[in-house]
Amino acid sequence: MAQDSTQPPAQPAGASTAIALTIGGSDSGGGAGIQADLKTFTALKVHGCSALSCVTAQNTRGVSRVDALPPEALTAQIEAVLSDLPVAALKTGMLLNRGLIEATARALAPLAIPKLIDPVMVSRAGAVLLEPEAIQAYCDHLLPLADLLTPNLHEARLLSGLAIASAADVERAAAVLREQGVAAVLVKGGGQAELRGRDYFLAGAEPGRWLVGTAIDTPHTHGSGCTLGAAITAHRARGLALADAVLAAKTYVEGGLRHALAIGGGQGPLCHWHPLL
Repeated sequence: MAQDSTQPPAQPAGASTAIALTIGGSDSGGGAGIQADLKTFTALKVHGCSALSCVTAQNTRGVSRVDALPPEALTAQIEAVLSDLPVAALKTGMLLNRGLIEATARALAPLAIPKLIDPVMVSRAGAVLLEPEAIQAYCDHLLPLADLLTPNLHEARLLSGLAIASAADVERAAAVLREQGVAAVLVKGGGQAELRGRDYFLAGAEPGRWLVGTAIDTPHTHGSGCTLGAAITAHRARGLALADAVLAAKTYVEGGLRHALAIGGGQGPLCHWHPLL
């Protein structure tokens, strides 16, 4: 059969393909963690790589089991990716214990690429996702490496040591985190009714500002924090400046919440493929 000369031959994307890496836990229900990150990368046209720290047994109703991988296994995954693929940006998620945190920090320290640290310690609903002695390891080893730290309100309280009950408290906590060596902070306000749709962004020596989006009325928000961090990472991998990446990511998450998936018997996830609808 003669080739259709009106159609150009397919060309591999090659070096033009943006690549991002996510380091974190597996969500067997597919709504958060590594699964949410990889779906987000794909939706935003970024090739996603992953390194698993933990395997969780969970669904829309909750988490029933968490198994941490050995730190050496996590290190091997990260090194395998970085030794072969030109990763342009990365994010971390659930790390669970001191050994995994320290192994991640050792692998990330030499890298001169955007690094988003999502300190997965406490869920928006208040469920603890980190061993207590690991909090100090975050402060000592990972916070100084963060180009952007993305805590929720519970995590901002744990890392800053300040009580958070108002917008003014959020601003003070972000300032404390900046003083601890973090280059930029995005405190996610979704866990508090009066702060829904609002996140506080503080970068470098610039004044902080509230990023106000649309508060989407849906109970199906599982994985929204992971997805926001993954979207920022994807946009950074494609070359966007930090502030622009944050704004673009917020827009993506809002779209996912508008089309959230009412699946399972509990809190469903947002729709990661909404750009295709």
